[in-house]
Amino acid sequence: MKTRPLGRTGIVVSEIGFGAWGLGATMWKGVSEEEGSGALAAALEAGVTFIDTALAYGDGHSERIIAKVLAGRHDRHRVHVATKIPPMNMVWPASRAVPISRVFPADYVRQCTERSLRHLGRERLDVQQFHVWHDVWLQQEAWHETRREMDRLKQEGKVAHWGISVNDHAPETALLALDDLIFETAQVIYNIFDRSPETQLFPLARERDLGIIVRVPFDEGALTGAIRPDSVFPDGDWRHRYFRGNRKAEAARRADALKTLLGKEAQTLPELALRFILSSVDVTCVIPGMRRAANVFANVAVSDGRRLTPEFLAALHDHAWKKNWYGD
Repeated sequence: MKTRPLGRTGIVVSEIGFGAWGLGATMWKGVSEEEGSGALAAALEAGVTFIDTALAYGDGHSERIIAKVLAGRHDRHRVHVATKIPPMNMVWPASRAVPISRVFPADYVRQCTERSLRHLGRERLDVQQFHVWHDVWLQQEAWHETRREMDRLKQEGKVAHWGISVNDHAPETALLALDDLIFETAQVIYNIFDRSPETQLFPLARERDLGIIVRVPFDEGALTGAIRPDSVFPDGDWRHRYFRGNRKAEAARRADALKTLLGKEAQTLPELALRFILSSVDVTCVIPGMRRAANVFANVAVSDGRRLTPEFLAALHDHAWKKNWYGD
């Protein structure tokens, strides 16, 4: 497993991390807690040293599973865990019309941080992130109170580093906040279909030495080729909404177009999706959701130091797909 520095934090992490949304047992269906725990254990055995979770994933369920899996490991000290504070109004993505006093007031930020510490069984969070963000909040008085609370939590040793999980498909909504040196990481959607971070966020990351954590590398399954026009999801699975209407058919058409590029540089669509991301020098790590051990083995195998050639990367430009299915 190759590693990369997480920006200026001083932390070095595996370039493939573990996205733990699927451990929340809420919006992703069809995988048992035992399978999910087994996948996490397999990832750690394979050299994964970075786990990304959130308080909102099953109201702390994901955090508690992580704590349980790590508790029995002699090497748990080498594993870094990032979590997130959910918006108090529980609305994703953030709206510029809602003030920060109703989303991340200072006392709420502390309460959530301390809850996550209890769930994870830790005295300090390696990375604590805001689960949504909008730069309009920087102009509001309540932000200054929240900002002071963030400083206090660092001084108390409860948070080592602060970050922002940038609004889905909207990296421009967090650029001003990331100019504040208290923020050392940014988590963002970046994949073959969505290349929006390349325009402004990645240049800012280079300038500020930010750690870039990439989520949704497979576009919720579309970039694995698994989404077909007749795909059926388990009851209660959130993908019913994401792939509603003709979206499954369009995702399948675009995945099939990418398959024509497979060969020497990438043999499968999941490999291609991960190699594309890891070919960027601006990315610290990518956090695919890995709910089964088989997925773990396939994903970590891509961390071999080989990047896509400039010619191949240029060919992928034509496959960008401008969309925002989260905000509809």
